[in-house]
Amino acid sequence: MNIFVGNLAREVTEEDIKAEFAAFGEVTSVALIKDKFSGQPRGFAFVEMANQEEGDAALAGLKGKMLKERTLDISEARPRTDSRGGGGRSGFSGKRKPQRRR
Repeated sequence: MNIFVGNLAREVTEEDIKAEFAAFGEVTSVALIKDKFSGQPRGFAFVEMANQEEGDAALAGLKGKMLKERTLDISEARPRTDSRGGGGRSGFSGKRKPQRRR
């Protein structure tokens, strides 16, 4: 089961998250999402639990729990879609048109 964990403090590590979830079962992976430019945590993570029962127990046991003075916001992760942004079809590409010389 894949679980979304939000409202994380910047100083929370993957090990901190794993320790919280390990109390409810086997944690297969933890992915603390970081900004690709600064490398700083973005305040959310994804935790993969070994099975549905352990994931459900973690959801029930950790919902509203405090971690490093922040209340965890957890839910079952939604499947990723292929639309990763890029804007709509406004016609604006973000590039400026070259100026014509006079």
